[in-house]
Amino acid sequence: MAGLPSTARVVIIGGGAVGASSLYHLAKAGWTDCVLLEKNELTSGSTWHAAGNVPTFSSSWSLMNMQRYSTELYRGLAEAVDYPMNYHVTGSLRLAHSVERMQEFQRAKGMGRYQGMDIDVVGVDEIKRRYPFIETHDLKGALYDPSDGDIDPAQLTQALAKGARDMGARIIRFCPVTGVRREADEWVVETAQGEIRCEIVVNAAGYRAAEVGRMFGRDVPMMVMSHQYILFEEIPELAAWSREQGQKLPLLRDVDTSYYLRQEKNGMNLGPYERNCRAHWATHNDPMPEDFSFQLFPDDLDRLEHYLADAVARVPILGTAGLSKVINGPIPYTPDGNPLIGPMPGVPNAFEACVFTFGIAQGGGAGKVLAEWVTQGQTEWDMWSCDPRRFTSFASAPDYCVAKGMEIYGNEYAIQFPRHAWPEGRDRKLSPIHDRIKALGARFDAYNGWERATWYAQDGDDISEEATLTFRREGPWHHRVREECLAVRDAAGILDLPGFSRFNLEGPGAAEWLGLQVTGLVPKPGRIGLVYFADDKGRIVTEMSVVRHDENVMTLITAAVAQWHDFEWLKSRMPRDAAFKLIDRTEEFSTQILAGPNSRKILADVCEADLALPWLTHQETKIAGRWAKLVRVSFAGELGWEIHTRVDDTAAIFDAVCAAGQKHGLKPFGMYALDSLRLEKGYRTWKGDLSTDYSILQGGLERFVKWDKPEFRGKAALQNEKQQGVKKRFVTLVVENPGDCDAPYMSTLWHGGQIVGETTSGGWGHRIDKSIALGMLRMDLTEPGTSVEVEIFGDRFKAVVQKDEPLWDPKNERLRA
Repeated sequence: MAGLPSTARVVIIGGGAVGASSLYHLAKAGWTDCVLLEKNELTSGSTWHAAGNVPTFSSSWSLMNMQRYSTELYRGLAEAVDYPMNYHVTGSLRLAHSVERMQEFQRAKGMGRYQGMDIDVVGVDEIKRRYPFIETHDLKGALYDPSDGDIDPAQLTQALAKGARDMGARIIRFCPVTGVRREADEWVVETAQGEIRCEIVVNAAGYRAAEVGRMFGRDVPMMVMSHQYILFEEIPELAAWSREQGQKLPLLRDVDTSYYLRQEKNGMNLGPYERNCRAHWATHNDPMPEDFSFQLFPDDLDRLEHYLADAVARVPILGTAGLSKVINGPIPYTPDGNPLIGPMPGVPNAFEACVFTFGIAQGGGAGKVLAEWVTQGQTEWDMWSCDPRRFTSFASAPDYCVAKGMEIYGNEYAIQFPRHAWPEGRDRKLSPIHDRIKALGARFDAYNGWERATWYAQDGDDISEEATLTFRREGPWHHRVREECLAVRDAAGILDLPGFSRFNLEGPGAAEWLGLQVTGLVPKPGRIGLVYFADDKGRIVTEMSVVRHDENVMTLITAAVAQWHDFEWLKSRMPRDAAFKLIDRTEEFSTQILAGPNSRKILADVCEADLALPWLTHQETKIAGRWAKLVRVSFAGELGWEIHTRVDDTAAIFDAVCAAGQKHGLKPFGMYALDSLRLEKGYRTWKGDLSTDYSILQGGLERFVKWDKPEFRGKAALQNEKQQGVKKRFVTLVVENPGDCDAPYMSTLWHGGQIVGETTSGGWGHRIDKSIALGMLRMDLTEPGTSVEVEIFGDRFKAVVQKDEPLWDPKNERLRA
């Protein structure tokens, strides 16, 4: 056995498929001085008992990219590293029992086609042709993916490991990590075989990732599920068909019932995701063993009885087969079911590539993404869906992780409807006026754990969860959201907005430093301004509002979900010897949005502020005897203010404003109405319209670029892009006769039979009574009046490019009133 080296550039902890892929991709990037440490043998965790399915399907653009890359990598890996692998590309059929499921499939088809995959939605006859043993009487159709299949997880891991070793990377087996410590800007990794010093550490420890995370002082948001699949003996009819056809059956997924069924040699493999699922190692009475290498949980077949019966009814030949073996092993879950890939929050030079529910399917792409994070500090695709910083501290609570993990597992194949709020793990962070607005009829959803009103129901409205299981625009909320939007247009509305992320930047040199980080100008004292941060490639990292109080005293405000991401972006770029400091004050303050033509009259009744101060100014005042900061901006696109208060004063100020607003038509409104209002103004949202998938110039944000600044991050890349010519640009589209659905994120844009762009968000504008889509379009088609087509759940609708100005109040006269 090779001895432990004393130093390395990178140390990876964990030798499953993801750890091996990370090592392989680091070595491919030229970082060969890397060492992987495995507690036992390679694959001894979740990898060894994984079923090995390799789908490309996802409702997430970034996950689909990652899984697509995996399939492409695996096809050529055996030859590339000279290691034999069993990789069967059989194709797959995902069955649809409902119109809504067919809509989901049509959207996935559109995304897949955009990424170059030949995904198709097929009818019942085609299902029967490809899978002759199936009963189809109750089906609507299926999604067919020719790239789907299965791979031997152990062979895959060994192939990646061999490829990494051949390039010079090292793997040390039977070397458990016992601790880590920080010394002189290096990590010292303590193991049973000694210590190793390195620049960077990667936690790829699978279901033991929380244990490794604690060594860094990091609480990894995760739990462990028990996942079972059943192997069946040979079925003579299936064996005969395979011999005759020279192929295996497509992998079958009955996603509405919640299982997959795969041909395994000449038998079958049934893997349910059962609603009556079980968490493991979740209580003091059920602790994680010190070692669980190559071990399984006891069989628990009672949980699978319903799914087995359904599968036999669907594919009757399954009922003729004897049961061969039951595999019941641990599978890790994050609270949203997506893995953790990227910087370890709050820990320097440490990364995570762990908590993979589908580690085989995603492992190839995960290694690519992890290697990009480590070697370049950024990734090709925007990977916010997997970024560890998407969860903040509340999400690491064990009871929250267990509740959400079980919910995700039991609904693994569930359709992600835009208005559906998952019920588990709720009420973690509440506004001081939560009970008040709930009594007014507020329906809620969670934003970084903060409960925010989405819409306000009235007596008789259908508030059932079932009512939200639709893609249609016209749900029970629709007419209420319209009422809220029109109240903001005609009178006034108030929105409780807890959880805005806010950071104080203060001290000598703060403004000068910030000016180097943003593409535009830092606002003057007494003003507020919108600023954009680009990475070195000129891509959009984030957007913040800067409230400048004094020369070197500022508050930076950003999205609730961006709290850890944006704080770390700023903190990691501050000089070590900086005389200024950055303080996270998110938990100390809350915000209410007051907007509408009567908002000035309402404020005049409750405070003595100078309400004639112009747009983009701010001032301090008192409301109900409590301090408040009035900021003259409005994401709703009407005359309005943000009212920033200390958390403890929120209720008193809300009560005073609401009381004064009664005679002025004040009405509470929610996040759905705010989304409609901002679409009409062309305002972008973070990680939808604003992401590293696009450059600042592609995002239509050149007005926020101050070219004559001596320097700012991303300037060289943006200058080069401008010189070469921007290839596509942000546009606002009005969709004509759109049917009963609006364009979801990543809907395909077509022109002349070619794909020419994609939407980044969409919805109904209630002030203009039109369906709106924001998106990225090929540059030669961005002239106002140009007609393109937008694909919405498989159907194409005419969409017209609008002028580069808001659809509502294009000159901002109401906003500035």
